[in-house]
Amino acid sequence: MDQRTELSEFLRSRRARLRPEDVGLPEGAGRRRVPGLRREELAQLAGVSTAYYTRLEQGHGENVSAAVLDAIARVLRLGPAERDHLGRLTEPARRRPGRAAAARPQRVRPALRQLLDSMEGVPAYVLGRRLDIIAWNRLGTALLGDYGAMPPEQRNMAWHVFLDPAARALFEDWEGKASDVVGLLRLDAGRYPDDPGLASLVGELSVKSEDFRRLWATYRIKDKAHGTKRLRHPVVGPLSLQYETLRPAGDTDQVLVAYHAEPGSGSAESLRLLASWDATERRAESGGQTGPAGQAASEQSR
Repeated sequence: MDQRTELSEFLRSRRARLRPEDVGLPEGAGRRRVPGLRREELAQLAGVSTAYYTRLEQGHGENVSAAVLDAIARVLRLGPAERDHLGRLTEPARRRPGRAAAARPQRVRPALRQLLDSMEGVPAYVLGRRLDIIAWNRLGTALLGDYGAMPPEQRNMAWHVFLDPAARALFEDWEGKASDVVGLLRLDAGRYPDDPGLASLVGELSVKSEDFRRLWATYRIKDKAHGTKRLRHPVVGPLSLQYETLRPAGDTDQVLVAYHAEPGSGSAESLRLLASWDATERRAESGGQTGPAGQAASEQSR
């Protein structure tokens, strides 16, 4: 993915979402052919020349100072994740991770796999670069989908959300989930602009999903955090679950996502029933033999 294009599109999208009155300019000042601030208005508020800002918005971010980026971020009202993204998009090429770094195998430490397996009653999985699903536990697959049965190229949260019809039925607020996923992919595009795997994934989703094309054009940036997800599970019905994101030490590209229910709630009881149902199903499939407590994805370098 071209870093200059990414920088240009990001700045244009953030300038377009601001109204003059948002930054203290008279409402409706001057006739505007397009929404948002004009370049000269943003440049003046940030304390730089219009020519300088125009060049930056055209994708020429080499050698821009942190102070200038901070000023532009302040005017554009960028959040922390957006400011970090802007910084990565203006990094010199020599400091950016190359193709080799983006293509290195995504390995999950054995201790982290053991932790996943020990989290009985807690659906959990590990996301890697470009939202590849690289490890999971049994209750995670019972809740969200059987990742082990999927081809490796489909073990990806973005692929699952946009191209798997089951995901639309599962997530009650599918639009919100899809928007979050696109925001995370955009974040990865800033971290690894030369990742051919990410470019291939975005290309496939753009061709096959009109919703992805629409949301990708909004240029939302989002980092994984915590919150609530409401699900409509085909076995146990409605669920309201909290999710938390944990970053394992030693690999900044991986996050562990775990779901849990409010103790004593109906959703907690539904999770318990789901775990019981899953255990019964697995015993039936194995002819009564019980296997390891959990399941994890094989290492991959997609």
